[in-house]
Amino acid sequence: MVSFDGLMESKRVILGLGLGQFVSLLITSTGFSSSELSRRGIAVPTSQSFLNYVLLAIVYGGYMIYRRRPLQMKWYYYLILGLVDVEANFLGGSNPVKGDMLVLAGATLYAVSNVSEEFLVKNGDRVEVMGMLGLFGAVVGACQISIFERNALKSIHWTAGAVLPFLGYAIAMFMFYSTVPVLLKLSGSTMLNLSLLTSDMWAVLIRIFAYHEKVDWIYFVAFAAVGVGLVIYSGGKNEDNTGTLMGEGGGNIEGKERDEEAPQDRLAEISNSCGNSSSRDEGKGHYYSLVSEER
Repeated sequence: MVSFDGLMESKRVILGLGLGQFVSLLITSTGFSSSELSRRGIAVPTSQSFLNYVLLAIVYGGYMIYRRRPLQMKWYYYLILGLVDVEANFLGGSNPVKGDMLVLAGATLYAVSNVSEEFLVKNGDRVEVMGMLGLFGAVVGACQISIFERNALKSIHWTAGAVLPFLGYAIAMFMFYSTVPVLLKLSGSTMLNLSLLTSDMWAVLIRIFAYHEKVDWIYFVAFAAVGVGLVIYSGGKNEDNTGTLMGEGGGNIEGKERDEEAPQDRLAEISNSCGNSSSRDEGKGHYYSLVSEER
C-alpha cells in the first residue's frame, strides 16, 4: 500500500512539474504579446486583462448558473481577490518607467493573489473561484479602464496587427488562469512561483529559434539551476508525504490496541466528534465530488 501511494505521489510530482512549465510558457506568450503591443505604441495593461476576465466570467460563470449551486465562500472574498488581481496585473505589467516601487508593489499584490487563490481553491470550488474572479475582475477592470485608459483606447488604430496581440494575450491568460488553480491544488503556490522563474528562460529559447538571436551561455546555466531547484523542491515534498504515509501505516496495529483499551466515555466523545464533522461536510458535498472528478 505504501509503494502504491508512493507511486501515485511520484505521478503527482511529475504532473506538477509539467503543469508548472506549461503555465510558464503561457506567461512567456503573454509577455511576447505585450511586447508586440508596446512596439506598436499601445500601452493599456488593464484593457489587455479585461478580456481575460470576461472570458472567465462567461465560461465558468455560465457553468455556475447552469448547475445552480449556492456559493461556498463569501462573495466579498472574491471581490477582494478580483481587486488585488486586477491591480497586480496593472502594476506588474505596466511601463517600468513609473518606478521600481510600482513594480515591487505589483509583485507583492501578485503574491497575495496567488496565496489567496490557493486558499479559496483548496477550501471552495475551482469553478466558483474562476467564475467569481472573472466577474469581479471584469467589474473592477471596467471601472479602471473608464478612468485611466479611456482616451488611450480611443487613440488606438485598430488593425489586424493590433487586434491579434490583444486576442493572443487574452487567450493565453485565460488558459493560464484555468490551469493555475489545478497546479495550486496539486502542488501549492510555492511550486507555481518557482515554475514561473523559468519563463525568462523559455523567452530566451524562443528568441534563439524564432528570431535567431544570440544569447550568453550564462542563461542556460541559470535555466539548469532553476530546473534543479524545482526537482529538489518537488523531491523533498514527495519524501515528506511518503514519510507521513509510512508513519501512519506503521502505527495501525498499535493504534488499534490503544483504541481497544480506551474508556467508554472517550469512545463516546470520538463518536460525537465524528458526527459533528459529518454534518459540517454535508454542505461541501458537491465540492468533494468535483475534486474527485478532476483527479
